[in-house]
Amino acid sequence: MQSVILKLQADVQARKTPRLDLSPTLKNTLMAGALCLFAFAIGAQTANSAVAELSGLVGTTSPEGVIELQKVEIDRLKRIHEASSTYGIPADLAERIEDIALAEGIEPQVAFGLVRAESEFNRRAVSPVGAVGLTQLMPSTAKYFKAGLAREDLFDRDTNLRIGFRYLKTLIEKYDGNLKLALLAYNRGPDRVDQLLANGDDPNNGYVEMVLGKRRHR
Repeated sequence: MQSVILKLQADVQARKTPRLDLSPTLKNTLMAGALCLFAFAIGAQTANSAVAELSGLVGTTSPEGVIELQKVEIDRLKRIHEASSTYGIPADLAERIEDIALAEGIEPQVAFGLVRAESEFNRRAVSPVGAVGLTQLMPSTAKYFKAGLAREDLFDRDTNLRIGFRYLKTLIEKYDGNLKLALLAYNRGPDRVDQLLANGDDPNNGYVEMVLGKRRHR
Protein backbone atom coordinates (compact mmCIF):
# COMPACT_ATOMS: atom_id res chain seq x y z
CA MET A 1 0.00 0.00 0.00
CA GLN A 2 2.83 2.42 0.87
CA SER A 3 4.44 1.86 -2.53
CA VAL A 4 1.14 2.64 -4.23
CA ILE A 5 0.79 5.89 -2.27
CA LEU A 6 4.36 6.93 -3.09
CA LYS A 7 3.85 6.15 -6.76
CA LEU A 8 0.64 8.18 -6.84
CA GLN A 9 2.26 11.10 -5.04
CA ALA A 10 5.21 11.03 -7.44
CA ASP A 11 2.81 10.91 -10.36
CA VAL A 12 0.91 13.95 -9.11
CA GLN A 13 4.13 15.87 -8.39
CA ALA A 14 5.44 15.16 -11.89
CA ARG A 15 2.33 16.73 -13.36
CA LYS A 16 2.46 20.00 -11.40
CA THR A 17 2.97 21.91 -14.68
CA PRO A 18 0.81 20.01 -17.16
CA ARG A 19 0.30 21.00 -20.79
CA LEU A 20 -2.75 23.18 -21.18
CA ASP A 21 -3.94 21.21 -24.22
CA LEU A 22 -4.59 17.93 -22.40
CA SER A 23 -7.63 16.32 -23.92
CA PRO A 24 -10.64 15.54 -21.71
CA THR A 25 -10.08 11.85 -22.45
CA LEU A 26 -6.49 11.96 -21.24
CA LYS A 27 -7.44 13.95 -18.15
CA ASN A 28 -10.13 11.41 -17.35
CA THR A 29 -7.74 8.51 -17.88
CA LEU A 30 -5.09 9.97 -15.58
CA MET A 31 -7.61 10.67 -12.86
CA ALA A 32 -9.49 7.37 -13.05
CA GLY A 33 -6.30 5.33 -13.32
CA ALA A 34 -4.81 6.83 -10.20
CA LEU A 35 -7.96 6.45 -8.15
CA CYS A 36 -8.71 2.90 -9.29
CA LEU A 37 -5.40 1.71 -7.82
CA PHE A 38 -7.06 2.20 -4.45
CA ALA A 39 -9.73 -0.39 -5.25
CA PHE A 40 -7.35 -3.16 -4.25
CA ALA A 41 -6.65 -1.54 -0.89
CA ILE A 42 -9.94 -0.08 0.27
CA GLY A 43 -12.62 -1.84 -1.73
CA ALA A 44 -14.09 -1.29 -5.17
CA GLN A 45 -17.26 0.44 -3.98
CA THR A 46 -15.41 3.31 -2.31
CA ALA A 47 -12.90 3.72 -5.12
CA ASN A 48 -15.53 3.56 -7.85
CA SER A 49 -17.68 6.17 -6.14
CA ALA A 50 -14.67 8.48 -6.03
CA VAL A 51 -13.98 7.95 -9.73
CA ALA A 52 -17.61 8.61 -10.60
CA GLU A 53 -17.70 11.79 -8.54
CA LEU A 54 -14.55 13.28 -10.04
CA SER A 55 -15.28 12.08 -13.57
CA GLY A 56 -18.31 14.35 -13.58
CA LEU A 57 -15.97 17.33 -13.22
CA VAL A 58 -13.86 16.48 -16.26
CA GLY A 59 -14.57 18.93 -19.05
CA THR A 60 -15.69 21.64 -16.64
CA THR A 61 -12.38 22.04 -14.79
CA SER A 62 -8.98 23.25 -16.01
CA PRO A 63 -6.17 20.68 -16.42
CA GLU A 64 -4.42 22.10 -13.37
CA GLY A 65 -7.66 21.89 -11.43
CA VAL A 66 -8.19 18.27 -12.42
CA ILE A 67 -4.73 17.34 -11.17
CA GLU A 68 -5.34 19.10 -7.86
CA LEU A 69 -8.71 17.36 -7.50
CA GLN A 70 -6.90 14.09 -8.11
CA LYS A 71 -4.50 14.83 -5.28
CA VAL A 72 -7.27 15.88 -2.90
CA GLU A 73 -9.22 12.70 -3.61
CA ILE A 74 -6.14 10.50 -3.30
CA ASP A 75 -5.36 12.07 0.08
CA ARG A 76 -8.97 11.50 1.15
CA LEU A 77 -8.88 7.84 0.13
CA LYS A 78 -5.58 7.41 1.95
CA ARG A 79 -7.16 8.77 5.16
CA ILE A 80 -10.13 6.45 4.74
CA HIS A 81 -7.84 3.46 4.25
CA GLU A 82 -5.82 4.39 7.34
CA ALA A 83 -8.97 4.81 9.45
CA SER A 84 -10.34 1.50 8.20
CA SER A 85 -7.09 -0.22 9.17
CA THR A 86 -6.68 1.59 12.51
CA TYR A 87 -10.19 0.88 13.78
CA GLY A 88 -10.72 -2.45 12.03
CA ILE A 89 -13.88 -1.28 10.25
CA PRO A 90 -15.11 -1.57 6.64
CA ALA A 91 -13.86 1.12 4.27
CA ASP A 92 -17.39 2.23 3.43
CA LEU A 93 -18.12 2.94 7.11
CA ALA A 94 -14.84 4.84 7.48
CA GLU A 95 -15.74 6.84 4.39
CA ARG A 96 -19.17 7.82 5.71
CA ILE A 97 -17.85 8.77 9.15
CA GLU A 98 -15.23 11.05 7.59
CA ASP A 99 -17.52 12.62 5.00
CA ILE A 100 -20.49 13.18 7.31
CA ALA A 101 -18.27 14.52 10.09
CA LEU A 102 -16.75 17.10 7.75
CA ALA A 103 -20.19 18.03 6.42
CA GLU A 104 -21.40 18.64 9.98
CA GLY A 105 -18.32 20.61 11.02
CA ILE A 106 -16.73 17.93 13.20
CA GLU A 107 -13.07 16.90 12.98
CA PRO A 108 -12.92 13.32 11.65
CA GLN A 109 -10.53 12.26 14.44
CA VAL A 110 -13.11 13.33 17.01
CA ALA A 111 -15.89 11.65 15.05
CA PHE A 112 -14.10 8.31 14.88
CA GLY A 113 -13.29 8.49 18.59
CA LEU A 114 -16.90 9.28 19.45
CA VAL A 115 -18.31 6.36 17.47
CA ARG A 116 -15.69 4.00 18.91
CA ALA A 117 -16.45 5.08 22.47
CA GLU A 118 -20.22 5.02 22.05
CA SER A 119 -20.85 1.83 20.10
CA GLU A 120 -17.56 0.22 19.04
CA PHE A 121 -18.78 0.90 15.47
CA ASN A 122 -21.84 -1.33 15.94
CA ARG A 123 -24.82 0.27 14.20
CA ARG A 124 -27.23 -2.10 16.00
CA ALA A 125 -25.98 -1.17 19.47
CA VAL A 126 -28.62 -0.36 22.10
CA SER A 127 -27.72 0.82 25.60
CA PRO A 128 -29.53 -0.20 28.81
CA VAL A 129 -31.17 3.25 28.90
CA GLY A 130 -32.31 3.08 25.28
CA ALA A 131 -29.62 4.97 23.35
CA VAL A 132 -29.47 3.68 19.79
CA GLY A 133 -26.97 3.09 17.01
CA LEU A 134 -23.48 4.18 16.09
CA THR A 135 -23.52 7.45 18.04
CA GLN A 136 -25.86 6.14 20.76
CA LEU A 137 -28.63 8.69 20.35
CA MET A 138 -31.66 8.84 22.59
CA PRO A 139 -34.75 8.92 20.34
CA SER A 140 -36.04 12.02 22.16
CA THR A 141 -32.80 13.87 21.40
CA ALA A 142 -32.80 12.76 17.77
CA LYS A 143 -36.34 14.04 17.24
CA TYR A 144 -35.15 17.51 18.21
CA PHE A 145 -33.05 17.50 15.05
CA LYS A 146 -35.48 15.64 12.80
CA ALA A 147 -39.16 15.77 13.64
CA GLY A 148 -41.11 12.57 13.11
CA LEU A 149 -38.04 10.37 13.31
CA ALA A 150 -38.84 6.81 14.39
CA ARG A 151 -36.59 4.86 16.74
CA GLU A 152 -35.91 2.32 14.00
CA ASP A 153 -34.58 5.12 11.77
CA LEU A 154 -31.65 5.51 14.15
CA PHE A 155 -30.30 2.13 13.08
CA ASP A 156 -29.68 3.61 9.64
CA ARG A 157 -25.96 4.32 9.41
CA ASP A 158 -26.02 7.72 7.71
CA THR A 159 -29.03 9.02 9.63
CA ASN A 160 -27.47 8.14 12.97
CA LEU A 161 -24.07 9.59 12.10
CA ARG A 162 -25.53 12.80 10.72
CA ILE A 163 -27.75 13.49 13.73
CA GLY A 164 -25.11 12.42 16.25
CA PHE A 165 -22.46 14.70 14.77
CA ARG A 166 -24.96 17.54 14.43
CA TYR A 167 -25.84 17.16 18.10
CA LEU A 168 -22.15 17.31 19.04
CA LYS A 169 -21.71 20.41 16.88
CA THR A 170 -24.65 22.04 18.66
CA LEU A 171 -23.00 21.29 22.01
CA ILE A 172 -19.67 22.69 20.83
CA GLU A 173 -21.45 25.92 19.93
CA LYS A 174 -23.29 25.94 23.27
CA TYR A 175 -19.99 25.77 25.14
CA ASP A 176 -18.32 28.41 22.96
CA GLY A 177 -16.05 25.99 21.13
CA ASN A 178 -14.96 24.04 24.21
CA LEU A 179 -14.71 20.51 22.83
CA LYS A 180 -14.06 18.97 26.25
CA LEU A 181 -17.28 20.35 27.74
CA ALA A 182 -19.20 19.47 24.58
CA LEU A 183 -18.07 15.84 24.76
CA LEU A 184 -18.89 15.63 28.46
CA ALA A 185 -22.35 17.05 27.75
CA TYR A 186 -22.81 14.50 24.97
CA ASN A 187 -22.02 11.74 27.43
CA ARG A 188 -23.57 13.04 30.67
CA GLY A 189 -26.22 15.39 29.33
CA PRO A 190 -25.90 19.19 29.12
CA ASP A 191 -28.14 19.77 32.15
CA ARG A 192 -25.91 17.62 34.35
CA VAL A 193 -22.74 19.29 33.10
CA ASP A 194 -24.24 22.74 33.64
CA GLN A 195 -25.27 21.79 37.17
CA LEU A 196 -21.80 20.54 38.05
CA LEU A 197 -20.18 23.66 36.64
CA ALA A 198 -22.60 25.89 38.55
CA ASN A 199 -21.64 24.09 41.76
CA GLY A 200 -17.96 24.59 41.05
CA ASP A 201 -17.38 20.90 40.40
CA ASP A 202 -15.33 19.31 37.63
CA PRO A 203 -17.65 17.37 35.28
CA ASN A 204 -14.81 15.30 33.83
CA ASN A 205 -15.46 11.57 34.11
CA GLY A 206 -12.81 10.25 31.72
CA TYR A 207 -15.04 10.32 28.65
CA VAL A 208 -13.00 13.00 26.88
CA GLU A 209 -9.84 10.91 27.15
CA MET A 210 -11.77 7.89 25.93
CA VAL A 211 -12.97 9.68 22.80
CA LEU A 212 -9.69 11.37 21.99
CA GLY A 213 -7.77 8.14 22.39
CA LYS A 214 -5.70 8.91 25.46
CA ARG A 215 -6.83 5.65 26.94
CA ARG A 216 -8.41 2.60 25.38
CA HIS A 217 -12.16 2.19 25.44
CA ARG A 218 -13.30 -0.79 27.53
